[in-house]
Amino acid sequence: MKRLLAVGVSLMLSTAALAQAVTPEVPIIWQPEPGVTWQWQLTGEIDTSYDVAMYDIDLFDAPQTTIDELHAAGRIVICYFSAGSHEDWRPDSGDFPEAVLGAPLDDWPGERWLDIRQLAALQPIMAARLDLAVAKGCDGVEPDNVDGYTQASGFRSTYADQLAYNLWLAEAAHERGLSIGLKNDLNQIADLVDAFDWALNEQCFQYEECELLLPFIDAGKAVFGVEYREEGLDPADYCPVALRYGFSWLTKTYDLGAEPPQACESD
Repeated sequence: MKRLLAVGVSLMLSTAALAQAVTPEVPIIWQPEPGVTWQWQLTGEIDTSYDVAMYDIDLFDAPQTTIDELHAAGRIVICYFSAGSHEDWRPDSGDFPEAVLGAPLDDWPGERWLDIRQLAALQPIMAARLDLAVAKGCDGVEPDNVDGYTQASGFRSTYADQLAYNLWLAEAAHERGLSIGLKNDLNQIADLVDAFDWALNEQCFQYEECELLLPFIDAGKAVFGVEYREEGLDPADYCPVALRYGFSWLTKTYDLGAEPPQACESD
């Protein structure tokens, strides 16, 4: 009887080991909790010296050696790209058909809004960008300009159009094991908070709309953000509120260069 039990246990262990061996490894997607430190640099040579948990850098411009260096230092690397606009200086700019190119973005030469209603045309291009993020070792992505339905884009896109596009972006990122943040798009947070892993906002204190981001905090998800020094707000006024909310807030200049993060910190 003991021998039969031993054989049975041995078979169970062997079966478990075999199942573990043949089961594909499920990627662990980065899902930061509120309060994570970070640096946001989209221009210039990346200064990798800041002691923060996450770096947000440009998908196309960041050298592979920089991403590898940040990983070696234990940093999470988020890679920025625009999902809602065409930038004529990007290496894949020729992949966009003329029919999806809309009105120019104010103050951004060479950039035009995309017709997010044309999913069949845009999905292969954005999927290739997500694949590039995987190939370069990015831990996640920051797709920009995902609120074009609220802008003078040149297209009659609706709330539903934007929601469908943003949900597809989140699903496509997760299929590749990438974390994904919701950039701005405050009016759709209620419908998107469950699909995105964190949020990133520009100037919610400037425009007095920060409370709209609180569903991410309530869900235990980080909210990253920035106020721009050129706007003249005093960090002494907004940092205490940012800390009370649990936001990870920086003060930067418009160029998002190599300057220190200047994060809101408690005394």
